[in-house]
Amino acid sequence: MSLLVLGRNGQLATDLQQAAQQRGMACTALGRAEIDIGDVNQLLRAINVTKPSALINASGYTNVDGAESEGELAFKLNEAAPRAMAEAAAQAKLPFLHVSTDQVFDGTKQGAYTEEDKPNPINLYGRSKLGGEIAVQDHHPDALIVRVSWVWGPSGDNFVKKLLQWASARDELSIVADQIGRPTYSPALANALIDLAAMPNRPKGLLNYAGGDVMSRADQARRVLDASRAHGGPYAIVKDVPTSAFPTPAKRPLNAELAIDKVNALGVPTADFETELRDCIASLLQGKIS
Repeated sequence: MSLLVLGRNGQLATDLQQAAQQRGMACTALGRAEIDIGDVNQLLRAINVTKPSALINASGYTNVDGAESEGELAFKLNEAAPRAMAEAAAQAKLPFLHVSTDQVFDGTKQGAYTEEDKPNPINLYGRSKLGGEIAVQDHHPDALIVRVSWVWGPSGDNFVKKLLQWASARDELSIVADQIGRPTYSPALANALIDLAAMPNRPKGLLNYAGGDVMSRADQARRVLDASRAHGGPYAIVKDVPTSAFPTPAKRPLNAELAIDKVNALGVPTADFETELRDCIASLLQGKIS
C-alpha cells in the first residue's frame, strides 16, 4: 500500500508521514509549496506520478479565530480545495479520506454527537469545514469523512504544547471548565487513517474518530501539568473559569464530544488519554516544547 497525503508540514501530515515510515509504507506528502491543492489537473498529475493506493487530505485552514477575519481563505482551503481533491480522486477511481472537525456542531446537545446528528456550526471555521464535507460527498460519494476532536501530539501547534509553554512562565493558569471533548492523539489518528484506508471493505460517508476519554479543558490541563511535573517539567495550578471569561473572535461549542462507537466497532483502536500522554510528555519536554 502507498499513500498520497495532501499537506506536508502540519501536525497530522507530519504524523502520517512518520506512521507510514514506521509501517514500511510508501508515502508522498505534498504541501501548498509543491502543489495547488485546489487545482484538479495538478492533483491528477500528482496521482499519476505517485500512483497511490489512497489519497488522504491532511491539509486545511485550522485557525478557528483567524477564520472570522479570513473567511475567504478558510473557505478556499476547507471547502474549495477538498472539492477539487474529491473530484480528482473520483476521476482516478482512488479511495479518498478527508479529515473534518467536531466544530460542525453547535455544542448544545446533551451527550455525544453521532454521525447521524445534524450539523449546525456556530463559527466561520465550522461553516467552512461543513462546506468541505458537503463538497466531498457531492463529488466522491465513496469518500470517507473522518470527524476529529481536540487533536494534540508531538508535532505542530496544539493545546498541550501551549499548556507547557504557559506553565513555564506562570504559576497559575485560568482554563475553561465548561468545554468538554475527547482529546485525540495525532499519531493515533494518523495510524487510524492508514488502517481505514487499508480496509478491503472501507466505510464511506461520515465517521467519528477521537480519544477514549471525555474531559473538560481544565481537567485536561491538570492531567498534562501533573504529568509534566512528574517528569521534572513545568507546572502550574489550574483555575477553573467559564468560557465567558475569555471572549474570542469565534464562538466555541461547549460540547465537542464525538461518539466513537462506530469506529470502535470497526476495530480501529482509540487509546486512553493517560497512555498517550505518558508516551508523549517526555519527548515534548526533551524537545523543550518546540
